[in-house]
Amino acid sequence: MAAFAGRVALVTGASSGIGAALARELARQGADLVLTARRADALAALAADLERAGRRAVAVAADVTVDGDLERVAARAREVFGRIDVVVANAGFGVVGPLERLTLADYRRQLETNVFGVLRTIYATLADLKQSRGRLGIIGSVSGHLAIGGSSPYAMSKFAVRALAESLRYELAPAGVSVTLVSPGYVDSDIRRTDNQGIVRTEAPDPVPAWLRMPTERAARLIARALARRRGEVVITGHGKAAVFFQRHAPWLVAAAVRAAGIRNRSEPGRA
Repeated sequence: MAAFAGRVALVTGASSGIGAALARELARQGADLVLTARRADALAALAADLERAGRRAVAVAADVTVDGDLERVAARAREVFGRIDVVVANAGFGVVGPLERLTLADYRRQLETNVFGVLRTIYATLADLKQSRGRLGIIGSVSGHLAIGGSSPYAMSKFAVRALAESLRYELAPAGVSVTLVSPGYVDSDIRRTDNQGIVRTEAPDPVPAWLRMPTERAARLIARALARRRGEVVITGHGKAAVFFQRHAPWLVAAAVRAAGIRNRSEPGRA
């Protein structure tokens, strides 16, 4: 299967989780990769793996919250490959906790990464995508459809990128650029072990039971298929699809279920 043969894909947040798995899947389907994240060592290891598998890969350490970093990544992609066909704005994390425990700085930090980081990625690569009539993937979340207590910063950020994706889908269609919103439910990743400062707490257990988490490799296959088919949105995981469906068609039922179950979002890793 080579749906992306001859294409160049740029993936942010590619050092772990969905980003790393998606980079591997796009490479398996024929793409050359431009990998970016803050952790240079993890990026270099992934790039080496992809090249051993027969694909070309470039790793560029960057931070989506820093003005100019994504332009530097895109310039490197043009220098090495001469084009960018697929862009996946994946970098992000989750700030959690009750409103009274959070500060404005927490909300700003969340939006800076999850919203403005996506915008920086798009601005840096939009001309390339228009030239190649390419594909833009934006990683949202089921939390961009359904917000529960204790997750307001994260949900706000994902509601925002859902609106951005829906708007850009109309704006960019005349230029031949597709926009795919990816809304994952629970997928194996470090996001639930990442604290409100964006630091991964490797010692923290994942609060979501293993039977409810989709392996990242399977999620990556579903995302790659949606990108290849230029779908407008794909909801990842069965429980995620159910949550989005009922929130759209029977929000009263979702609200009753949340109240009845006493559902609360995860606590911040490392917080007593």
